[in-house]
Amino acid sequence: MANPYLAGFESKADILAASEEFWNPDKTRFWQSVDVPLVIGKREGYVLTDVDGHELIDVHLNGGTYNLGHCNPDLIAALTDALQYFDIGNHHFPSPSRTALAMKLLKLSGEPFERVAYATSGSEAIDLAIKSARYATKRRRIISIRKAYHGHTGLAVATGDERFSQLFLADRPEEFVQVPFNDLDAMQAALKAEPAAAVIMETIPATYGFPLPAPGYLAEIRRMCDEAGTLYIADEVQTGLMRSGALWAVSRQDVRPDILVTSKGLGGGIYPFGALLLTKQASGWLEQDGFAHMSTFSGSEVGCYVANAVLDLTTSPETVANVQAIIAQFAAGLAGIRSRHADWFVGIRQEGLIIGLEFATAEGAKPVMRELYKRGVWAIFSTLDPRVLQFKPGLLLQSGQVDDILQRLEDAISASSPF
Repeated sequence: MANPYLAGFESKADILAASEEFWNPDKTRFWQSVDVPLVIGKREGYVLTDVDGHELIDVHLNGGTYNLGHCNPDLIAALTDALQYFDIGNHHFPSPSRTALAMKLLKLSGEPFERVAYATSGSEAIDLAIKSARYATKRRRIISIRKAYHGHTGLAVATGDERFSQLFLADRPEEFVQVPFNDLDAMQAALKAEPAAAVIMETIPATYGFPLPAPGYLAEIRRMCDEAGTLYIADEVQTGLMRSGALWAVSRQDVRPDILVTSKGLGGGIYPFGALLLTKQASGWLEQDGFAHMSTFSGSEVGCYVANAVLDLTTSPETVANVQAIIAQFAAGLAGIRSRHADWFVGIRQEGLIIGLEFATAEGAKPVMRELYKRGVWAIFSTLDPRVLQFKPGLLLQSGQVDDILQRLEDAISASSPF
């Protein structure tokens, strides 16, 4: 019987050659050049199996998309059950599943949110967040953080690092201003220089290697925004859905944004899905002209069923207790590894299961990534700070799996150390 994961190709080599020719030549070549020639075949729980049989424990999770594991049976059941009766629906009309999901998101998140809008991805949701802020304030200017990452669509890419915005001539310095992370003076100066519609912040910047906000930093930005009449957009695409130990990481900073954006894990790796939680002010355009923003596939009825199941599983008492237990287990284990390899493994950035591991050289995370890959763990270096390895364990890992990951990590750190 033919291998179904080869999808008609004869071999992995054939897949890689065709990918380079017909799909994305640079990305295909890059992963081979760093000794990560991964072509994912079977995937189950937190284990990926390359089409050549190499097994990997996934602590990349595609930015949190697989918080609840790959091919989670509860989420597959939600999708297949929904498909007995529904399709994506029609975005023009009221829908019970769409409305019920909005009500659940608002109930779980609390004040000050009053309405929900949907998107098909984090990038699309960021675009709509910016448009909502501009409508609410009648201002155009957006302030973000240097080395930020908010996606690749038209408005979202303009908020991020110049590597992504300049390539497509999407940088707009007259409308999109960036300031350094954890620099309150720079933020205050930007807010005072010219009226801004919004400050957009990843609560913990992911692609920048998860630098942690200084104590009181986000709360002070919230205060500055209030003073300036500027909306605060919290990008929780990678940090939300219990990764911090709370449903939304921003709530751990005692900050209530005007707009909160979620995606990735909200679809459980089963269905592309995104959502915005909006205050009354931020959602004003929905009252004036509900046709002002339309997206055919956003708020898909079958997608809403999946997202509803994601929220139920993510917020269940069992999941919450498990998350707290493995947060503590990782914290203790990582501290021990660092104490034994302090010359090479120089820092730990941890907020719950949002973890960045710092190494001593400018691209130190790359050799650690390679050694982990050899040892059956998949974690990725931070694109905008490759000193840092993004380390994003899943919410449903068990204690024995955590011990296994930590041991393989220590072995990889030992093998990659230049000292």
